[in-house]
Amino acid sequence: MSKIALTVLRGFTMGAADIVPGVSGGTIALIFGIYAQLLNNVRMGARALGSFAKFNIADGLDRLKKIEWVFIIPLAVGLLAAIGLLSSLIERLLQDRPEEMAGLFFGLVVASLVIAWQMIRQQDNTHLVTAAVVGIVAFFLLGFQSGPQTNPPVWAYFLAGSIAICATILPGISGSFILLMMGMYAAVLKDVHDLQVVNLLALVVGMGVGLSIFSTGLGWMLDNYHDLLLAALVGLMLGSLRVLWPWPNGVGLLGDDETPPVSGTGLELPTTENFLLPTLLAVGSCVIVLGINAAATKYTATEDMEAAHA
Repeated sequence: MSKIALTVLRGFTMGAADIVPGVSGGTIALIFGIYAQLLNNVRMGARALGSFAKFNIADGLDRLKKIEWVFIIPLAVGLLAAIGLLSSLIERLLQDRPEEMAGLFFGLVVASLVIAWQMIRQQDNTHLVTAAVVGIVAFFLLGFQSGPQTNPPVWAYFLAGSIAICATILPGISGSFILLMMGMYAAVLKDVHDLQVVNLLALVVGMGVGLSIFSTGLGWMLDNYHDLLLAALVGLMLGSLRVLWPWPNGVGLLGDDETPPVSGTGLELPTTENFLLPTLLAVGSCVIVLGINAAATKYTATEDMEAAHA
């Protein structure tokens, strides 16, 4: 397989991960070993935009030349292809099998939580307390979520895009999950399926703005507060499992007629009839993702040893 085709495939996998409220595109990039390369290119793009904003055209063009376009373009093609091809399927499954899908997402987030915790270099009491406090706060705050938004205004798409895109380059939490927390997930999926150009354009513009601002800040935070940042993310994912608890309504949804929205923050014990499949999907998805991460970690370690002895 050519290098470009492989990059497209990696982008497709990242896009698929970002559609599902579970494993983030950033986590997939980390597993594939391209996270640092992705972040460096995004940061360079953000700096180019900053130069253009200051009317320093020469400096902006110089920074654009430093971007690895042979890497970025195929990656973006794969990512966008995944969103276009899979969004309709996910939307339908959320409507038809909400509890089963929530079980699947639940397992994915638990696996992402474990992976993010393993990325903390010094797992001490400070980081444990940070994760616990953020998790408790997130759990209770998400209890006030009203459920999916019906017919959100255009500005809401801009805001949602600017915040959710941050997760694409942030290991441990997915952009689609942020949309879910904001009540925008079902609306965005529906607009992708129905090709609502104005709403999607506002979403894309917001993504561009958010990515430009956040990539620089993220690089600084990872450089200076790496472990504390990841501990807070672990806590956020832990508390956000409230939304993904499968019973009674899964993650919440919009019906075909868009009324009324169903909240996904209710907490009930499963019945005998609806316990087995969501639970199996949760366990299965968690085990698969942890297995893939373990295999990728082992593969990366082997490559590093071979390079060291070369």
